[in-house]
Amino acid sequence: MTTLYLVRHGETEDNVARIMQGQTHGKLTANGVAQARSLALRFAEEPIDAFVSSDLQRAIDTAVIIARPHGMTVETTPLLRERDWGGFTGRYIPDLKNEKWCDDIETLEQMRARAMRFMEYLKTKYHDQRVLVVGHGIINKAIQSVYYNLQMSEITPMTNAEVRILEL
Repeated sequence: MTTLYLVRHGETEDNVARIMQGQTHGKLTANGVAQARSLALRFAEEPIDAFVSSDLQRAIDTAVIIARPHGMTVETTPLLRERDWGGFTGRYIPDLKNEKWCDDIETLEQMRARAMRFMEYLKTKYHDQRVLVVGHGIINKAIQSVYYNLQMSEITPMTNAEVRILEL
């Protein structure tokens, strides 16, 4: 059985500014760095076999900080990228409330399919290992949606630097 420590990246400047980040890299705030350091302390004595992150910078930066006490590198993958918000990317979230959805937004079905591919990859490459994975709010919801066989709307959103444990 593979143990998955599913983490959402630390707080970013765009989280604070309420900007739709999507697949932009983003930058951790001082609080986001502190959140990652707190997780590094929490997991410093845990036996972690691998660290895997989205290939977006905000997740990489979080994962590198958490992995540092283990002296391990972080593998990155585009499978863990945040939802592609298409034309909504970079916009102020409250302004989007009554907007018509763009045709270029990644669908929930596409998100779940990507989450399934990631979980299969993880189970194959890291069979019977303990893996700490840093992703984003919506891809992490998609992973949990697949895991629990629930609609994404039924999954409670993760806060920045929150950890959920799944046994695959």
